[in-house]
Amino acid sequence: MMKSTTRLRELLKAKTFLHMPSVYDPLGARLTELAGFEAAYVGGYVTGGSLAITEPLLSVTEQVEVAERVARSIDIPVLADAGAGFGEPLHTMRTVKEFINAGIAGIHIEDQLYPKRAHYHKYQVHGIPTDEFVTKIKYACRARDELDPDFVIIARTDVCREFGLAEAADRLNRAADATNADLGLLFPRNRDEAERAPRECKLPLVYVMSRGNRDGRPIFTRQDLEQMGYVGCIEAQVVIGPAFAAIKRALAELRSTGTYTGMTEGEFVKVRKDIEDTIRLEEYYAIEEETVENH
Repeated sequence: MMKSTTRLRELLKAKTFLHMPSVYDPLGARLTELAGFEAAYVGGYVTGGSLAITEPLLSVTEQVEVAERVARSIDIPVLADAGAGFGEPLHTMRTVKEFINAGIAGIHIEDQLYPKRAHYHKYQVHGIPTDEFVTKIKYACRARDELDPDFVIIARTDVCREFGLAEAADRLNRAADATNADLGLLFPRNRDEAERAPRECKLPLVYVMSRGNRDGRPIFTRQDLEQMGYVGCIEAQVVIGPAFAAIKRALAELRSTGTYTGMTEGEFVKVRKDIEDTIRLEEYYAIEEETVENH
């Protein structure tokens, strides 16, 4: 069976646009795969949210464990948010090793201060010096090359939010010149910067679709991003947001009225069957029938 890292490399070589919903559990991962997406992402935002803390408080163990559960549940490649590498270059090398051992196909590493601060979610930029960022990417790539050369390293910078596209592109270009990182990621503040970024960066770029952001970052379609020259898109909130809203509405109605009317009984019958099909329950029935049932 082909390694997930090799499958990801083949997708990139074939210039397949990677439209990656950010998931946080195996059921969401299965739905992503069944919907036809070529890859999935385990973002820090969704892991932190699903654990009812926040991304900056995540440990490397927590993030790797969530990503591993997702990766083991599906056949498409899974990439993950490795934050600021969970430390200095030596720690970042350990982080790369842990994600590779967990079956993840690639990670992004950013130029944020570590430990990250909760104010990150208020769009505060706590960027480390460029030289330190480049060194961290260099050693991440070194660990990758030693353990699995197909593992994908994405260099991410957050400084565009405060200092603009020129500074962000310079950081990614310096990383491209000094390392063998595979992809880049930055945060354009408007359409003009989003359109210019793929032309000004030496690394192929992935866009982060931050639905519900409060700093005015633009939302695009997949087709828009392909036309601009991006090679992929992380849908950071498209799974956790609708799920949270639907659960919140259902529980509020149940608590206030004593029942739930958001779905008919027939719809519930269907969705229960859909869940059972998604977790492949019929396969378990078949094995039990062959071994322990009806004997």
